[in-house]
Amino acid sequence: MNFTVEHIPNSEYAYALDAHTLRLVLKVQKGERFNEIGVLWNNKYNFAKSRNFARMKQCGSDGLYDVYLCDIVSSDVRFAYVFFLARQSGGEAYFSEEGLTEDYDFQYGKYPFFQFPYLNETDVVKTIPWTKNAVFYQIFIDRFKRGNFEKDDSYINQAWDAPVTYHSYTGGDLKGITEELPRLADMGITALYLTPIYKGRGNHKYSIIDYTEVDPMFGTNDDLDDLLKTAHALGIKVVTDTVFNHCGDIHPFFQDVMEKGKESRFYDWFIIHGDYPRKEPCNYETFSNCSYMPKWNTSNPKVREYLIDIALTYLSWGFDGLRLDVADEVSHTMWRELRQAVKNRYSEAVMVGEVWHENNMFLRGDELDGVMNYKLYKVLLDYFALDILTAKEAAESVNRVWYKNTRQANGMMLNFLDNHDNPRFLELCKGNEEKLCAALIALYFCPGMPCIYYGTELPLLGGEDPDCRRAYDWTKKPKYAEFLKALANIRKKLPDGDFYATIQGGILVLVREGKEERAKAYFGKYDAAGDAIFEYDNIKIVKEKV
Repeated sequence: MNFTVEHIPNSEYAYALDAHTLRLVLKVQKGERFNEIGVLWNNKYNFAKSRNFARMKQCGSDGLYDVYLCDIVSSDVRFAYVFFLARQSGGEAYFSEEGLTEDYDFQYGKYPFFQFPYLNETDVVKTIPWTKNAVFYQIFIDRFKRGNFEKDDSYINQAWDAPVTYHSYTGGDLKGITEELPRLADMGITALYLTPIYKGRGNHKYSIIDYTEVDPMFGTNDDLDDLLKTAHALGIKVVTDTVFNHCGDIHPFFQDVMEKGKESRFYDWFIIHGDYPRKEPCNYETFSNCSYMPKWNTSNPKVREYLIDIALTYLSWGFDGLRLDVADEVSHTMWRELRQAVKNRYSEAVMVGEVWHENNMFLRGDELDGVMNYKLYKVLLDYFALDILTAKEAAESVNRVWYKNTRQANGMMLNFLDNHDNPRFLELCKGNEEKLCAALIALYFCPGMPCIYYGTELPLLGGEDPDCRRAYDWTKKPKYAEFLKALANIRKKLPDGDFYATIQGGILVLVREGKEERAKAYFGKYDAAGDAIFEYDNIKIVKEKV
């Protein structure tokens, strides 16, 4: 056999969709043609005697492989399986733990078959119900809106409409956000992602001093309570940015270490190379190269206990989830323990991590629910804004991102076009609003939770940090509020199921497929079949029967 196949048991290639359904994914060398690809399967103890057959369907290509999948439903959840491939050019093949072979000895098949030994219900990754139609709106608090004009504003050092700097303060606060919640709800927003609100240095507050006190620049804990109650009354969830990789250097625990060195009871709560922490040259672990953000030692059980208690406190206040900053630099042990503590008390609280690169090690059901989907962002950026991908390349890239994780994890990804760490998408489009709108349609069409960065509805420009954190321009009427509202409503009508990308007539087509119907988004001029449910410029979303 001279073609390549790929499958990994107990991974994103083989996982439970529910208590009796096993999802199987097989990747086959791109361009190979088959009359049939299927799965021979049974209870692993009866596999040698008899087998069932399930036909696999092709769902896109990722550039190297054509992707096939099927779902096996069984009351007996002790699965054994072998793949069967019949080539158009002639010849049959089997794929098992022995690799690709021309035949398979079923008499001794119990040794090399693939297996999913037992589908334990407790291991099934659960999708949090409210995330299905969630539409997020991210707010960088100092730059959104000022609502309290009686607070001490001596810290404000620039005019609202002046160019922002790393060290500028414009005065945005929690009351300003609360005032705008009805408008956001009307725009189809169902969830807020707030950058840190807790007492800390800087305008961003990622250098935290006190994890449970609202920073006076932003208001009080009572203001936070009012925001949460108002949001919930409008059906809006609120997720708080949770900074557990590091704290600020004037956090009292780190200050104690600065004073006492190894004699401090908090010495091993941080990672220090020497008897005392020293800033010049820095001899302790930090976020990035920032000596003012010392890194927590989450290998220390006491640190994990301290931080987990803070997370539970946030959820007890009424937050609906945690956005976990720099999640890929924190110990997996920390996230496993945090997940268990959170889910035991708040089963519908979402846990989304900041992970810019490979992420499936965090999304196997024992750590995070989803991550900030930088993989999808890069595809949308390259195709819609930068024009460096063809439609075919974009389709393959989308599929490569999708099949990296389980369907449940993909459904809880935080999908975005821009945020406080990246230039505004419109800036990267060189001001082309048609490109921005096309990318927004794709963002809302893809499974996962679309996240709009504040000001996109205006729309707002902005380059690299800190320019991407410009103040909201309240002199402008939101040009795209109704457009975003329409997309949120269309999103509710899309089938809940599988997703893939393809090309048709040379244009990019995104497909969402349920049991009875599918929706297709055509990004370009094409006489699409089916009933159109949305049209914009040369983009059309249609529904058709499966």
